[in-house]
Amino acid sequence: MWKKEDGKPQGAPEISTTPAGATSTSSISSFPVREAPKEVPVSSNASACISQGIKIKGEVTGSEDLFVDGHVDGKLNLANGSLTVGPNGYVKADVTAREVIVRGKIDGKVSGRDRVQLWSTGQVTGEVQTARLAIEDGASLRGKVEAGKQPSKLAENQASAAASAGKSSGSISLNSESAAD
Repeated sequence: MWKKEDGKPQGAPEISTTPAGATSTSSISSFPVREAPKEVPVSSNASACISQGIKIKGEVTGSEDLFVDGHVDGKLNLANGSLTVGPNGYVKADVTAREVIVRGKIDGKVSGRDRVQLWSTGQVTGEVQTARLAIEDGASLRGKVEAGKQPSKLAENQASAAASAGKSSGSISLNSESAAD
């Protein structure tokens, strides 16, 4: 009888897509079932994944969602994407993304345009800048935090110009009054 192993070329390594400890539902199945850990789901909309055991040193850029459960050292820029750092993930980089979800560890500046979320297993050391910040009980955050909507540059410039104009005219009138006495 013909066996599946007989069809593969000699010397080719056998690659299993089933994680260690997982069992396939059928030995004849052509697509083995892959079970994800039940306690920590992978980001449902992550287009790309840097899995555990993978180390990247350098700059990672893109516009899609990314799930990191490995090690990234350098710079990570996902302009319109979401970054999820898994429980085994370690990112030693400046991070810029639309949304940052931390279940592992980040060392560096974190800039989440819409939101930054630290799960109970998450650790961030460095600067965090975001519109919305959520920190679960048990998470660790050490560093500078700027949370909330940033005022627009135009409104900020108008407010500072009005404040300085009010101060200078007040000081001029005070000086002119004191000189008259």
